[in-house]
Amino acid sequence: MTIPPRKWWKDAIIYQIYPASFKDSNGDGVGDLNGILSELDYIHSIGVNTIWICPMYDSPQVDMGYDIRDYEKVYPPYGTNEDMERLIGEIHKRGMRVVLDLVVNHTSDQHAWFRESRSSKDNPKRDWYIWRPARYVDGKRVPPNNWLGNFGGSVWQWDDLTQEYYLHLFCPEQPDLNWENSATRQAIYKSAMEFWLERGVDGFRVDTVNMYSKGDMSDAPITDPGSEWQFAGYQYCNGPRMAEFLREMNEVLERYDAMTVGECPHTPDMERVLQYVSAKAKQLNMVFQFDVVDIGHGPYKFQTTPKNYTLPSFKRAIASTQSLLRRAPDAWTTVFLENHDQARSISRFTSDAPQHRVAGGKLLSLMMCALSGTLFLYQGQELGMINFPERWDMSEYKDIDSTNYYKMVAERSNNDPEALAAAKKSLQHLARDHARVPMSWADAPFNGFSPPESTSTPWMRPLEDAATCNARQQAGDKDSVLGFWKKMLALRRAHNDLFVHGEFDDLDVESEELFVFTKTWRGEKALVMCNFTDKVVQMEVPDVSKRELLVSSLGRGDEENLEAWEGRVYLLA
Repeated sequence: MTIPPRKWWKDAIIYQIYPASFKDSNGDGVGDLNGILSELDYIHSIGVNTIWICPMYDSPQVDMGYDIRDYEKVYPPYGTNEDMERLIGEIHKRGMRVVLDLVVNHTSDQHAWFRESRSSKDNPKRDWYIWRPARYVDGKRVPPNNWLGNFGGSVWQWDDLTQEYYLHLFCPEQPDLNWENSATRQAIYKSAMEFWLERGVDGFRVDTVNMYSKGDMSDAPITDPGSEWQFAGYQYCNGPRMAEFLREMNEVLERYDAMTVGECPHTPDMERVLQYVSAKAKQLNMVFQFDVVDIGHGPYKFQTTPKNYTLPSFKRAIASTQSLLRRAPDAWTTVFLENHDQARSISRFTSDAPQHRVAGGKLLSLMMCALSGTLFLYQGQELGMINFPERWDMSEYKDIDSTNYYKMVAERSNNDPEALAAAKKSLQHLARDHARVPMSWADAPFNGFSPPESTSTPWMRPLEDAATCNARQQAGDKDSVLGFWKKMLALRRAHNDLFVHGEFDDLDVESEELFVFTKTWRGEKALVMCNFTDKVVQMEVPDVSKRELLVSSLGRGDEENLEAWEGRVYLLA
C-alpha cells in the first residue's frame, strides 16, 4: 500500500507576526507590511517555514484589527493591497508559506454589511446579523438573555433606530454575523477567504472558530451572583450546526490546499475536539486548545494571583493536547505557549528574574521543540522577551480586555485601593498587552522598532531591556535565547518523525519540580527532562542500555543533577 505524503502543515514551524508591533518602516510609530518585508531574511534564519500575519485588514482598530471594516482592503497605516501581494510573493520566494487571520464570527459595526443590516428591519441584509426584540421584566426593557461578553457587560446592544438588540460576543463595535443565513456564509467565503486565497495565501488561523452556531441562546446558569451578566461560553461555543458550517467552509479551502488552525476556546471535552480535527470529518486541520495557556486563570481570566497553578496541572494540560495523536490516527495537534492574546511565557511559566530569564527561555524552547504537532512561535518569543515591568502604570495598558477589567473592578469596589492593586497585579501577569509591545530589534532609539530618524513615538511603549535583549545582538551570539531556538528547531527538523509525530508519555505527572517525558516513534525513543525550579535538582534517568545526550539547554552539565531551569534531551537505546 502506498502511504500518502504528509500534509505540509504537519511539519510546519509557524512564526506569528502582530503587524502593529513588529517593525515600523516609515517612522509613524506603527508597524507595517514593509517592515515585515524588511525582516523576512531574519525570520527565515530562525528556522521557521511559515509566517502567520495577524489581521492586516482595514479596521477602526477598536479591538486591534479583529473588528474588520473591509476584508478585501489592507489597513492603510500598514500599507496597501499591492504591498500585501508583494509581501506574499517575497515570502514564497524564500520557500516559506503565509497564513492570515480569518475573522468571520463578527465584523466591525462600520462594515458595509452591518450598515445595511441596521438601516431598517426590512433591509435585505437585516438577517446577516443577529437581531432580537427586547424582553420586558416588570415593565423594564432588558436584553434577550443574560450572557456575559468576552470583554465584560452584556452581549446585546440596543439599536435606537430599529428598536431591537444586536448580538456582539466581543465589543459592541463587533456585531456577530448570522451563520444560519446561507447568503451570509457565501459572502464570507468569497470576500474573506477566496479574495486572499486567489492572491496566494496558504491558509488561515480561524478566529473564534467554534462560535458560529449559537444554539438556542437561552440564559446561562448563574455562576456570578454579584453580576447581572453570566459566563456563557458553553452556550455559544460548539453549537449544533458547527460541523455543517465547517465542512462547507472546508470545501472552499480544499480547492486551494489551504491549511486551517482554529481557535477553540471553552471546549474541555476532548471527544468534541477530535470531531473538529479528524481528517475524515473534513472540518479543520488542527485547533488551538487553551488547556495550557489558561493555567492559573481565575473564574474570570484576571481574577487570580500570579503563578496560581502547580507544575502537575501544567503537565496534565500539555498531556491533554498531546493525547489527540494517540486518540485518533487521523487527528492533529498544536504546540504553543505565546500568541497575541497571551502574556510572555518566560514571565508566566519560568522566571523573568535577570539571572534566570535566559535559562527559562531556553528551557521552554527545548520543551516545545520536543512536543508533537505543529509548532507556533510568536514574535519576540525567540529572543526571550518578557512582560513589561510592574512599575509601569495603567496608562501603558492599551488593550480593551485589560482596560475594561480594571474599570469593572473600580466600579464594583468603589475604587478600593486594595482591589485596584490586585487587579493591576493580575494584569501585570496575564494581560494581552505584554505580547503587543514593539519588537526589540536593537539597542537603539525605540529599540530599533522605528527608523533612527523617526520623531513619532511608537504606539506602545518599548521595553527598557533592549541592551540585554534584542535581535541584532542575539543574532551573533550562539549562547543567546535566539541561538538556542535556532539549534532546537534544527534538531526538530533532524529528528522530525520522533519530535513532530512521536507518541508522548509523561513519566512522573505528580512531580512538583521536574517535567520528564518520553517521545517514541517506531524504534526511536527520546527522554526529555526539564527542571521547572530555580534550584539544582537530582536527576533520575531510567535504566537503559545506552543513552546519548542530544542537547542540554545550558550546555552539558553534571550527570547527576539538572541546574536551575535546565532542560535536556537524551536519545535512548
